[in-house]
Amino acid sequence: MSLLIPLYVHPAEDPAAWHRLITRAARTWAVVLNPASGPGHVPDPAFAAAADALRTAGARLLGYVDTDYGARDPAHVAADVRRHQEWYAIDGCFLDQVTAGPHGLPACRRLVRSVRRLGASTVVLNPGVHPAPGYARLADLTVTFEGHWSTYVSAFNRPSWTARQPPERLCHLVYGVPELLVPLAVRTARERGAAVCGPVTGEPPNPWSRLTPALTATDR
Repeated sequence: MSLLIPLYVHPAEDPAAWHRLITRAARTWAVVLNPASGPGHVPDPAFAAAADALRTAGARLLGYVDTDYGARDPAHVAADVRRHQEWYAIDGCFLDQVTAGPHGLPACRRLVRSVRRLGASTVVLNPGVHPAPGYARLADLTVTFEGHWSTYVSAFNRPSWTARQPPERLCHLVYGVPELLVPLAVRTARERGAAVCGPVTGEPPNPWSRLTPALTATDR
């Protein structure tokens, strides 16, 4: 099991969380950098230092970019990717709030092609739900669930098309997991066809600040 970690808290606000992540960075699938709901308008020295430390520790870095469910100008998305590259030397991008319906698929396909042309070697799509089947073929990884453990347990439905996808192409981000159940959350994600996950005990607004149980669970 590999962990995708969207640690959105600022390094100056919670240095301990960043330290824990850096010390276990090699165990992650990737870390999402999100200085200001994107790269922001100026470089952030604290995030630049954290990015350098994570890279040295062996992490793959993804820049957070909001697509606003297809409403955002693709040129603005591209500009965000360029700033992430210039300021934080990212390896790829995490495209958040991606459309999930078949109507948005052509535009999403164009968007993924454009960011790959900019040099994004890894592209993650996050609709947060199971999208129309074609989306999973566009990216290296698609987040098909993002939500609370209680929802994951009680209301998760797995479309038949996901069984035809390689597990390493699907991700489930689950927060609010009771600490003793983190290993169960990891096993559940595997059973539901997702080889990448992020089960953590924390709650919004920054649930991934509490990483230790999830990182330990990958050893079990």
